[in-house]
Amino acid sequence: MATHSESSEITLRKRRVETRKTTTTHSDDNTPNNEEDTCKAKKQELVTLQTGTYWLTRIVLLRSIAFIYFIAFTVAYNQNKQLIGERGLLPCKDYLLSVKRYVGGKIDMSAFAYTPSILWFLDWTDMDANLDGIALVGMALSGFVLLTGTANMIIMAMLWVLYHSLVSVGQIWYSFGWESQLLETGFLGIFLCPVWSLSQVPPRCPPSLISIWTFRWLIVRIMLGAGLIKIRGDRCWRDLTCMDYHYETQPVPNPMSYYMHQSPWWFHRFEVLSNHFIELIVPLFTFLGRRMCMVNGTLQIVFQVTLIVSGNLSFLNWLTIVPSLACFDDASLGFLFSSGRGAKQAVLDLQAEEASGWTPKPTRGMLFRRVVNVALGVLIGYLSVPVVLNLLSSKQVMNTSFDPLRIVNTYGAFGSITKERTEVILQGTMNENPKDPEAVWEEYQFLCKPGDLTRRPCLISPYHYRLDWLMWFAAFQTYEQSEWVIHIAGRLLANDTSILSLMEYNPFQGRDNPRWVRGEHFKYRFTLPGSGPRGKWWVRERIGAYFPAVDLVALRGYFKSRNWPHPDL
Repeated sequence: MATHSESSEITLRKRRVETRKTTTTHSDDNTPNNEEDTCKAKKQELVTLQTGTYWLTRIVLLRSIAFIYFIAFTVAYNQNKQLIGERGLLPCKDYLLSVKRYVGGKIDMSAFAYTPSILWFLDWTDMDANLDGIALVGMALSGFVLLTGTANMIIMAMLWVLYHSLVSVGQIWYSFGWESQLLETGFLGIFLCPVWSLSQVPPRCPPSLISIWTFRWLIVRIMLGAGLIKIRGDRCWRDLTCMDYHYETQPVPNPMSYYMHQSPWWFHRFEVLSNHFIELIVPLFTFLGRRMCMVNGTLQIVFQVTLIVSGNLSFLNWLTIVPSLACFDDASLGFLFSSGRGAKQAVLDLQAEEASGWTPKPTRGMLFRRVVNVALGVLIGYLSVPVVLNLLSSKQVMNTSFDPLRIVNTYGAFGSITKERTEVILQGTMNENPKDPEAVWEEYQFLCKPGDLTRRPCLISPYHYRLDWLMWFAAFQTYEQSEWVIHIAGRLLANDTSILSLMEYNPFQGRDNPRWVRGEHFKYRFTLPGSGPRGKWWVRERIGAYFPAVDLVALRGYFKSRNWPHPDL
């Protein structure tokens, strides 16, 4: 809520505005028509939002950041227990213990610096409750900001700390660029807000131009990083053929991916050229004045919406829209707000008072805030040095953090394009002999990744199924490189409800447990409309075994050597 002093100041300012309006009205009664027209023109100017201020921009940015946080914490609440919980595939407690041993056996600043997480300070006897608590608090705080459009530094800092705590212990499940991007975006969001006030338009805390430019600098780095890694990476980005493969081979296609894949060759070439233009040229518009900056913001948003429509890339593209919003000022975003009341009217009043020459007397808090803003600019500039050097390097790396808090990071996406899609299909049988040619092997279906040839690709963005995403990477590796796949197999042999909650279909639901589980490796391709088998979205060809048939007896030693709880315990 606004403080008492802010409320009093707002009341006094409103009285001054009303007094000026009354004086103008009485004066108009005794002036010629030309003077009356002049006064009306001035009044019209006062109800038009001026350029160069970012009060409404701040509200839009805060709501957008809160929306992404809310999705991320919801994903965490629904999936963390199965992935990093007490009996998760990669328990975070085991990870924290390994970090503790690595830094000398104590929980001190060295442990916290290596893995920044509040989990160090919580009771580990019920890690599932800790993970759920962090996620629920994050959902509550982000939901509040999303609904009200108000936040202060304390709330935004809490959201950042909470999500950082999950990312730091999330291991491979949280190892992708959008996690660091959300942490960087969330960190910048802290400095958009007043320290205490929950007013949408706190009169003594205007959005800092430095803070706005940190968001603009973020979208520039994101897009340049993505564009340069493509040019330097896969040759298909240079010969304009990458989009011939992308829609079919991306991690989790959606229904539109199927139809986009069928586009003619010339359209795919146009897509690649457009991609290079958007990622390598358009970001530079940010530095060419207000109008060109808005052109950059508009094109980046349109580009991200196109990517959202054509694939399930988690909340990455939704998140990339957020810093693009900083390219717009109050005058360009006014259409999003109701006229005559609320935040828009408060901004109009502030601009009217500024036009009349009245400005609030600087307080000690306002002066301190200016120091903080300058410090933020210096910090971002300093931490950007290795990021810029990486962008200029011929050995550019993508999605890398150069500081443990992930404040300023380097980004990129699809530096190389997979030309063939392969999938690991998990199968179980109740036959006593897995080598029996007559054995009936039944397939498990994941929530979203391709499996059943007749199932339509899912549409889930901005939500994210972490296990489905990692199964895409597992298909490029061996099971020895992705041991957690064997962990899944053991859980399936026991009909473990925790892991099965991350799947869509269990062929042994309500039946005896399977005796054997195996992994089969297949090559998947989209069918051609009208030419493939009726009702099928995919066709597939067997490559071979991904891992051999295993049972609980055979896995006992394997699980024990890795300190995994045996599934039948």
